[in-house]
Amino acid sequence: MRWPLPPGPLSLRMRLTLIILIPLLCIAVVIGAWALNDAQSRASDRFDRSLLSAALAISRDVAVSGGDALSPETNTLLRDTSGGPVFYHVYAPDGVFITGYATPPVPPSGAFVQGDQQTYFEATYQDNPVRVLRFQDAMQIEGVSGQFNFTVWQDTRLRTAIVRDLSRRTFSVTAPLIIALALIVWFGVRLGLSPLIDLQAAIAQRSSDELTPIRRAVPQEVRGITRTLNALLGQVETTLKAKDDFISDAAHQLRNPIAGILAMSEAVQSARTAKDARERSADLLTAARQASDLANQLLTHERAKGSNLEDSFALLDINAMMTSLIERRRKVCIAAGVALSFSAAPGTPYLLGDELLLSEAILNLIDNTLAHATPTATEIHASVVVSTHTLALSVSDNGPGIPVEQIIRATERFVQLEGGHGSGLGLAIVKAVAQAHHGTLTLENDADRFVARLVLPYA
Repeated sequence: MRWPLPPGPLSLRMRLTLIILIPLLCIAVVIGAWALNDAQSRASDRFDRSLLSAALAISRDVAVSGGDALSPETNTLLRDTSGGPVFYHVYAPDGVFITGYATPPVPPSGAFVQGDQQTYFEATYQDNPVRVLRFQDAMQIEGVSGQFNFTVWQDTRLRTAIVRDLSRRTFSVTAPLIIALALIVWFGVRLGLSPLIDLQAAIAQRSSDELTPIRRAVPQEVRGITRTLNALLGQVETTLKAKDDFISDAAHQLRNPIAGILAMSEAVQSARTAKDARERSADLLTAARQASDLANQLLTHERAKGSNLEDSFALLDINAMMTSLIERRRKVCIAAGVALSFSAAPGTPYLLGDELLLSEAILNLIDNTLAHATPTATEIHASVVVSTHTLALSVSDNGPGIPVEQIIRATERFVQLEGGHGSGLGLAIVKAVAQAHHGTLTLENDADRFVARLVLPYA
């Protein structure tokens, strides 16, 4: 059964659009609601003032005519006031009906309190919603004096229709502005992200055959990403080149040893006597060991040149490490007639490094002396010297040394000076190990001794 894939994350363009647009829309809605409420409040205030004007006109006419008639001006005001016709009702302090419509709207509970000068409230008159103003005015009519009660009211349907039309007009203006704002934000974000789209196109052009750094202009906010990406492309290019070099070197250097092993194997198989078979088997074993040593040296060299070696670094007791290495080669040196000695540094110096690579480098220096300086060399001396900021691992001998003009060439891969035997990787490995530890390898003829020295950072 195949489960549906979860929806993918929103695009950066959509995320930015929503982040910018949603707050703006919220602000627009709040402003629109405020404007609508303000319009309704202003309209209600205007209509209420119209009711008050009509009520005051009625009060004046009642005081003048004793309630017998309203002036033509007041009748016109009641008929043509904004919001529709105005109805009225007047009664005396003793409850006697004076003039107007016989039955006024009934106020809701608590809407009118005796003694209030004027009170507005909502009510129902003949099943229609109305806005009512009730107020009291002190006067005397036909011998009756006191607080006369005036009630004026107006149907609110026309008022509601006017407010609704005002709201519709407000929305008809606001909606296009919001749509225009959304389009401006959308295209603005699209234009702002165009450098990122160009950067994406540049990244898409990169492949294992095209790892050149990205040089196009990008916004300041993504320059760090571009620098990191270019650094990564450089590391990938270096790694791929190292892989290609290793494959090429391995194929080139192992071709002859493998061919020799194959020929010796055939010779063992075709030996006519047991003695010939044993002799050829011994030669085959020697050739196999040499091929194995060559393969190990190739791997060591490539590992020393690799990246992220610092992840494997650990604190090493250098004196203890060097003592162990000297003991591993002591029997070989004795068999070759070479005296091997070691001078440790005072105290217990610790160095942050890769023990396997550093051990391989020191052993290569000793083995190089045994292979190329004997029988002239009769002694090999190793030492550890600590200074303020460096730690030096030295291997010296009293052999013929290396001509000054050939010292640089001696550290190159597969270089064998004066037709010597070996893989030509010994000093190249030592140099690569030194560089992997941010140090250097120096070779020098010092008086009657030849000195190979690994100088490493030390703190």
